[in-house]
Amino acid sequence: MTTLVLCVDRSNDVGRKAGVDTPVVGWEAVRSLVTDLGLADPEDAGVNSLLESLRVARDLSDEGEEVAVAVVSGAGDSAVRADRALARQLDDVLATDEFDSAVVVIDSAADERAVPMVESRLPVDAVDRVVVRQARDLESTYYLLKQFMADEELRETVLVPIGVGLLILPALLVYFSPAIAVAAVTTLLGATLLYYGMGMDEVVESAPDHAREALYSGQVSVVTYVAALGLSIVGVFLGVLSASPVAGAEFVAGLQFTYAAVPWLALAALTASFGRLLDELIRDEGVRTPYLNLPFGVLAVGLLFRGFAGYFLEQEAGKEPLVLLGYALSPTERLAVFIVGGIALALVGVRVAASVSDETLDEVIDETGSGSTGDASIGGNRGDGG
Repeated sequence: MTTLVLCVDRSNDVGRKAGVDTPVVGWEAVRSLVTDLGLADPEDAGVNSLLESLRVARDLSDEGEEVAVAVVSGAGDSAVRADRALARQLDDVLATDEFDSAVVVIDSAADERAVPMVESRLPVDAVDRVVVRQARDLESTYYLLKQFMADEELRETVLVPIGVGLLILPALLVYFSPAIAVAAVTTLLGATLLYYGMGMDEVVESAPDHAREALYSGQVSVVTYVAALGLSIVGVFLGVLSASPVAGAEFVAGLQFTYAAVPWLALAALTASFGRLLDELIRDEGVRTPYLNLPFGVLAVGLLFRGFAGYFLEQEAGKEPLVLLGYALSPTERLAVFIVGGIALALVGVRVAASVSDETLDEVIDETGSGSTGDASIGGNRGDGG
């Protein structure tokens, strides 16, 4: 049984500061890397991470296990390229020997995001996060603040939003009341913290790369997604125009918005799913059941929303009754028609998916019922494909 002690440096501090190409494999090579990185930047936490990797490898070896130690790092001008470089290096390390498990050594939360990448290739027995102990006196606190100010990423995510908030606060106080000014600045700071805390900055940063790859690969869904976005904007615009801002009738205004916007929003979702279907057909890999079910499900949900909105509008706002085959339907009959239509569309979708794919009807119903589980597995299996 061979265990791989893997030191992960997602930010590429090792390669950038020590001038060493990764991956670095082997006890002597990693120990030499500790010296190179320590001489280049003795204050870097990566030095402690490398030493921890050697310590863990030594302890496991003393217990009689076969151990190999390696260092991988991400290199690139974006998070996507850095992670892909890290994945390639990890594959190179795994190609050198057959490993049964891994112990991952990291020194930051950013490095911890690479752990699932290792787990997808090799069982991970433990994750060892190195925390450097610091002296707790005033001088050390001042020193840590200086280090904080020198970190470019921390400056962008913390100091810049605070600085912008402090700059606009006086202007807001001049034109608005103190309560409005403080609320606006607090909202700005909260939105910024959520933006970085939820990782939206990485999504925005990687979006151009994903869009460029999708365009180069000829995916039809790129065009249909743009069309769906435009249709959604049209739907929201028409919904706002249809809503009557009457005092005390906010519920009716919301129903009017829903009644007018739902057809366009359903059409937008249908357009996006149609593009996804075309991509599946172009790849000639067979259309999977969830993509066949999606258009029918979208139409069914759209019918239900419009039916309920029309029912309440007819009851509360005097909307004209629906005429079907020359017969004016009552509000209850109108709602029943839309509900039956939505259920019928959903059943048609299940039947079409079962007839086109190789699955039985029971399997299609089970897969449709699993809902989010099926979507998650699709995203996990084909995340790189867009």
